[in-house]
Amino acid sequence: MKKMLALLIILSMIVLAACGGEKSSTSNSGEKDAKDEITIGASLLTQSHPFQVAIKEAIEKEAGNQKVNVEVAIADQDLNRQISSIEDFINKGVDAIIMVPVDSDGVKGAVLKAKDAGIPVVTVDISANDVEVDSHISTDNYSGGMIAAEAMAKYLEGKGEVGLTTYPEVQSVRDRIDGFKENALNHPDMKIVQELPGRTREEAKKASEDMLTANPNMVGIFGFGDDMAISADQAMTDRKVDGVVIGFDGLEEARKKVDEENTFKAVVVQFPDKMGQEAVKNAVKLANGEKVEKEVPITPGLYVTGKGFVDVKVENGKVIISE
Repeated sequence: MKKMLALLIILSMIVLAACGGEKSSTSNSGEKDAKDEITIGASLLTQSHPFQVAIKEAIEKEAGNQKVNVEVAIADQDLNRQISSIEDFINKGVDAIIMVPVDSDGVKGAVLKAKDAGIPVVTVDISANDVEVDSHISTDNYSGGMIAAEAMAKYLEGKGEVGLTTYPEVQSVRDRIDGFKENALNHPDMKIVQELPGRTREEAKKASEDMLTANPNMVGIFGFGDDMAISADQAMTDRKVDGVVIGFDGLEEARKKVDEENTFKAVVVQFPDKMGQEAVKNAVKLANGEKVEKEVPITPGLYVTGKGFVDVKVENGKVIISE
């Protein structure tokens, strides 16, 4: 009897402990456990460019607004580093990945690995080629390139030799260059005579100098980014060229340069804060199993000397700038 009683007491204690544990696990039913909180991995291009810094800050701010975790890894324009960080996110089991690709072609394998692991991928600013992502948020870069060409033609009165700085590994830049070339055809007396890569401010300065040396009649340079346009302006100023520089991105430093008396006459303006914000919103929706738009194009603006922002629109393959 004593053994029987002891056994009953032990069984009763086990049942009570189990009931207590069950109650504890359901007492916060309205809240997610820490392990169930959404975590987003963000692999970003660089911290050396203000535009990319603005994207990062917008991602972190919106993650705070959405009350989700975000882990940021900076690739420093190194494809291998970016691939490594994405593989790390996959191993950690993040709920979604936001990526600004270092190389539009080179990130394909990393995107496929994430997809195989069931992790949705959102690209921002720069697209990933030959692979499907869940959502892509970017400026309408092709239209932006067309706007840049129209601004160039306006300041050159439709004629003159023009050079382009490029970043051939990045699809968004290729789109800008293609858009510029497309609209340049509408101005047959404005000739594109050379294009050279200028991935950094220093490289863009040298590219601008080399183009001006090789083409002494060159009067226009399109810089695909703020740094490139500022470098082109410096190259023209150093050589006392009375020319025109059109840029792209339109962050504060570039807009201030446009306001000064120099060759930097206009800049196509992107909105990186909106890109970062939309990227986090879509990443959270995807992590929750919701549907999102595959493409989220953000229309750029135009900022010009002496006027600031002006109205601009692209209709039926033509650009209309209202001043």
